[in-house]
Amino acid sequence: MLIGGTLISSIELHGNISLVIFFAKCPLRCPYCHNGEILENGEEISFEDIKKTIDKNLDYIDAIVITGGEPLLQLNDLIKLLKYIKSLNRKIKLDTSGIYPERIKKILDLNLIDYIALDVKAPFNKYEEIIGTDIGENVKKSMEIINNYPNVTLEIRTTFVPTLLNKNDIKNLVLEINADIYTLQQFRNKNVLDKSLENIDSPNPHELKEIASSLKDFFNGKIIIKSSEFGEEVI
Repeated sequence: MLIGGTLISSIELHGNISLVIFFAKCPLRCPYCHNGEILENGEEISFEDIKKTIDKNLDYIDAIVITGGEPLLQLNDLIKLLKYIKSLNRKIKLDTSGIYPERIKKILDLNLIDYIALDVKAPFNKYEEIIGTDIGENVKKSMEIINNYPNVTLEIRTTFVPTLLNKNDIKNLVLEINADIYTLQQFRNKNVLDKSLENIDSPNPHELKEIASSLKDFFNGKIIIKSSEFGEEVI
């Protein structure tokens, strides 16, 4: 399997110490992506070597997070890895763009996931305008599929890039979604795919808080903001 690296994190799954495994490659080219170095390339790692990395850290972790890139591109390797992790009695979180709804369903049918973080990058009808790829209906279908599995926690995340999205876009997006958690993430202008965005200031965390607070009348789940200044805050 093609891997972009691993790390230990205390912020990837709320309240848990996680081993994060980055699956390389992604079909999308979101302008604000900060993992550009793994979109096309990664290191070929054997399943046995990934198992060794997991086993080495097992005493120190509560969960394993599979992120990317887009992990569902390597579906067979992903399923093999998830089955092994499931045998270890650790929580499993999957990060995905939602571009492959049928692949998500296949994994959910195997009962291999506890938590999914779905990146909803824009209102569904504005995907092509915002990221250059018209996959909004795929993402919406992925969301609907995940919501058919009540034992799986669904977090929907949006990165707020001031020049690409406005407050009304975020409101319209929230009106379209159904999830346990909605997270509004602060755009960071370092190491982005579209270099022109390096000249765009990151949104002020107080502005993010104001936007998130305005969503409480439209969203029934938990609302969170993430910023470099204050970390994760529940609104």
